[in-house]
Amino acid sequence: MITIRKARPDDWETITYFQLRMASETEGIQLDHAVLSEGVRSVFAQPSKGFYLVAENENQILGSLMVTFEWSDWRNRQIYWIQSVYVLPNFRNQGIYRSLYNYVVSLAEQSDEVGGIRLYVDRSNLSAQQVYSRLGMNGEHYQVFEWMKP
Repeated sequence: MITIRKARPDDWETITYFQLRMASETEGIQLDHAVLSEGVRSVFAQPSKGFYLVAENENQILGSLMVTFEWSDWRNRQIYWIQSVYVLPNFRNQGIYRSLYNYVVSLAEQSDEVGGIRLYVDRSNLSAQQVYSRLGMNGEHYQVFEWMKP
């Protein structure tokens, strides 16, 4: 039985491992473990940055995602951004991401302060795009541009 819960600070090592794997698998990027570890732990230390959700079965974490916040003046509400999605390879295609996503939707629906949910996906990650489409999300409105410090 898969259960979804907010991650606890002692989940940071698992989440860090997941993010190392996700960056490598989806974008071929090798993240700096020390920087990533501090980044994950800072979310727990400063909840205004966001929160993590985990999917677990029998005390094993099988997947996770992070929710961060964007203020929308157009809607006068927060937008939840889903980021850092990862599910262990042996547990993919079993509805784990769907369960995590549905949990985020239920949080958004329960709060008058949340106006919607967004995420971004690498253009080459077609399997993820198909999953998001099946859940009723669309990528028709926006294209994300970025500038990042090296």
